[in-house]
Amino acid sequence: MKSTSRLGAWVAIAIGTLYFLLPLIATFEFSLKMNRDGYSFEAYKVVLSDPGFQATFGYSTLMAVLTIIVGILLVVPTAYWIQLKLPRLRPLVEFITLLPLVIPAIVIVFGYLKLYNSSAWLPLTGNDRATDFLLMCSYVTLALPYLYRSIDAGLRAIDVRTLTEAAESLGASWPSILLQVIFPNVKSAILSGAFLTFAVVIGEFTMASLLGRPAFGPYLQLIGANRAYEPSALAIIAFLVTWASMGLIQVFARNARPARKTA
Repeated sequence: MKSTSRLGAWVAIAIGTLYFLLPLIATFEFSLKMNRDGYSFEAYKVVLSDPGFQATFGYSTLMAVLTIIVGILLVVPTAYWIQLKLPRLRPLVEFITLLPLVIPAIVIVFGYLKLYNSSAWLPLTGNDRATDFLLMCSYVTLALPYLYRSIDAGLRAIDVRTLTEAAESLGASWPSILLQVIFPNVKSAILSGAFLTFAVVIGEFTMASLLGRPAFGPYLQLIGANRAYEPSALAIIAFLVTWASMGLIQVFARNARPARKTA
């Protein structure tokens, strides 16, 4: 019975692996056919040397970094204060942070355009820098479900109250407690949320497109509508960026685990 169940598990794993890898392999194989003489990385050379790729990927990377910084500064103190002083508000805050998964991004961005257009009381679409700020706020909203849960899980894994009381007994102020005590103890959780946020921002299309910003997501769509082999190369590059982020999450999470004491 055990051997049968084990065989069934391996068969299921094999089917799932093939279902995942075959389209990826086919996409990679197609991206190598730009030269009719044989396989080559010409499509990747064309994409990587394209000024549009460099500009949009650099823009999205900058927006991802800004989103991570603002998100961490917003979420860590909030999650810490809820954990320490306001545990009854946890269900409400968790519900609020889940809303970006329930409300479509196109609805959120149309709300932003209605509230912050050039004739509104706060015209954040009046110039490029203000629109960049609005897009960054949009990305912070999209990243909330991932960033909050990652940091909240990290805070639950440590004794926040004891650490806070010990720091207060030594005369530490609240900013010092956050920066020198809480942040170092949830570093792996913050990094996990940061890499997830990076992956979300790099591939986001709807908000950047409707706000008219030169992000990587709209560039992917534009290339996909007008080229043949380059979109496959871009898909592989985007896949590698995303999975590199996931791999870094695993690396930092593994390094953060305390070593087991041996007798």
